[in-house]
Amino acid sequence: MHLTSDDIRFIQKHLNDDTNKLILAASKFPNLDIPFLADQILARKQIKSKLPYWYGEESLIFPSRIAAEQCSSESTAEYKQRLVKGKVVCDLTGGLGVDSYYLSKQTVKSYYIERFENYCDAARNNFAVLGANHIEVLQGDSREILPSLDAIDTIYVDPARRSDVNKRLFALEDCEPNILAMKESLLTKAKRLIIKISPMADVRLTMELLPETTEVHVISVKNECKELLFVLDAEKVKDDPVQLFCINFNTSGEEESFSFTRAQENDANPAYATGIKSYLYEPNASVLKAGAFKRIATHFGIEKLQINSHLYTSDELIMDFPGRIFKTEETFDFASKNIKKLNKSIPKANITVRNFPLSVEDIRKKTGIKEGGEIYLFATTLGKDLKVLVKGSKCK
Repeated sequence: MHLTSDDIRFIQKHLNDDTNKLILAASKFPNLDIPFLADQILARKQIKSKLPYWYGEESLIFPSRIAAEQCSSESTAEYKQRLVKGKVVCDLTGGLGVDSYYLSKQTVKSYYIERFENYCDAARNNFAVLGANHIEVLQGDSREILPSLDAIDTIYVDPARRSDVNKRLFALEDCEPNILAMKESLLTKAKRLIIKISPMADVRLTMELLPETTEVHVISVKNECKELLFVLDAEKVKDDPVQLFCINFNTSGEEESFSFTRAQENDANPAYATGIKSYLYEPNASVLKAGAFKRIATHFGIEKLQINSHLYTSDELIMDFPGRIFKTEETFDFASKNIKKLNKSIPKANITVRNFPLSVEDIRKKTGIKEGGEIYLFATTLGKDLKVLVKGSKCK
């Protein structure tokens, strides 16, 4: 499988065109497979921002639009390189091949395994185009292929998270392949197993299901949680603590990171604020997903607003805090009668809700404040169940 020079010219010429119209006009291009090329155009639109390097390679083939939609981003795939140990890695669920490609950069030999023939054909083409000639593409069921392979140091698996009726699945036992049933045999084949699971999964519960876990990596891009990576080690000592890594690639592409253990979170005894100080801190999505609600406060020496309000405050500016930072300007008692007149002094604002009984839409209806502008309002709860709106301007 490969793209001809005519295919590439057509794709590049029509990248911004309506693919439905292209398909209707297919008779004008008798020598081209227009439905196939329309899918290539749509797939390229999917990866333009998340895989800029791949997007720049005109000869790459995308076996399906859903493969382009579900594949890892460049930043998350590159991050996974840090988790590889040893010289040989095997990707049991090859898919588009993005993870296989980036994982292979840390290895001497790599295996890409995939059930579907068209995905394998595309992968062979793409790895050749990208110069990754040390990746061997194998078609078939990974459970049948894996035993025949020579020594492997790291196994990577991204279980399918859709059922036969296209319903999204989050439980490990409902995914394909069933990692819970396979993990012991996989850890006899390789010392290290990396499992990518749904970002909707419960981190604590999954750790209990996978007691061989040594590390959990919660990865966000532009403050949206994208991946949960569980690293399992065949030689893990039973009582060794699991290290949780919270990673966010912000809008500038810079990496924010924070790490902790469950013991550190459980033992943390943060100070609770009696009021809003000079700065307000909102942890990024990875920190919140991982559950570092108390440890983040004690680590940075900041005060938590309330036990269930995952916002923090201090008089000193902590610029390396992993999340957004705001210079606070004013705090409003939400129970005040004057709250309905707040739109006169704040006609527009960006509103965020944290531990508050009303939604953003409800608050806008009650206050008359429209969306937008440079002002930020946080609706939250302080000690003694005091409901407030905190006004601030963004520092970071």
